[in-house]
Amino acid sequence: MLAIVNYGVGNLASIKNMLKKAGSDAIISSDRTEIIEADKLILPGIGHFDNCMQMLNASGLREVVTQKIMEDKKPVLGICVGYQMLFEKSEEGREPGLGWIQGGVKKFDQQKLSADLKIPHMGWTDVTLYKPSPLFNNMHEEPRFYFVHSYHPVPENVEDVLLFANYGYCFAAAIEHENILGVQFHPEKSHKFGMKLLENFVKNY
Repeated sequence: MLAIVNYGVGNLASIKNMLKKAGSDAIISSDRTEIIEADKLILPGIGHFDNCMQMLNASGLREVVTQKIMEDKKPVLGICVGYQMLFEKSEEGREPGLGWIQGGVKKFDQQKLSADLKIPHMGWTDVTLYKPSPLFNNMHEEPRFYFVHSYHPVPENVEDVLLFANYGYCFAAAIEHENILGVQFHPEKSHKFGMKLLENFVKNY
């Protein structure tokens, strides 16, 4: 069973609908028992980093989710701010992140962007696979995904990077470390590419 963690933030219904199109059933849950029984989790997130962390902490689900990931080693996919939350901290706020992945989240450096590149980075962007991964099995040619973000994670260990994207400069568009995966883009808004990625997460982890 795949559980989309409902702590009050994220495109929950959109993610579930895309999973259904990909042939996979999922539940949206804030119930501790259902999350404990799940085989894998999706951690959504949207908006401000501090708000997402505060909502997760207030939900009472942080402890059980951490146990599932760090002790039981169940697969998790963080999406957008849910990806950023996997790291230790963010320049967007003061709240500590989950700290499951070493590194922090930084704002796009406007000085490194040409005048025509605005913050936030918004729209379709190509990605480059950094290392082999079951998440990209049989992926469609020339993969691209839909991004909306002003901040991006900077993993401490380059070995954790799964995908790079370029917006003025290269940034880590996705990571994979053991059972922990995260994507900065929105697979639920990325048509056939996002559908295939979610299908692979369900089938291959």
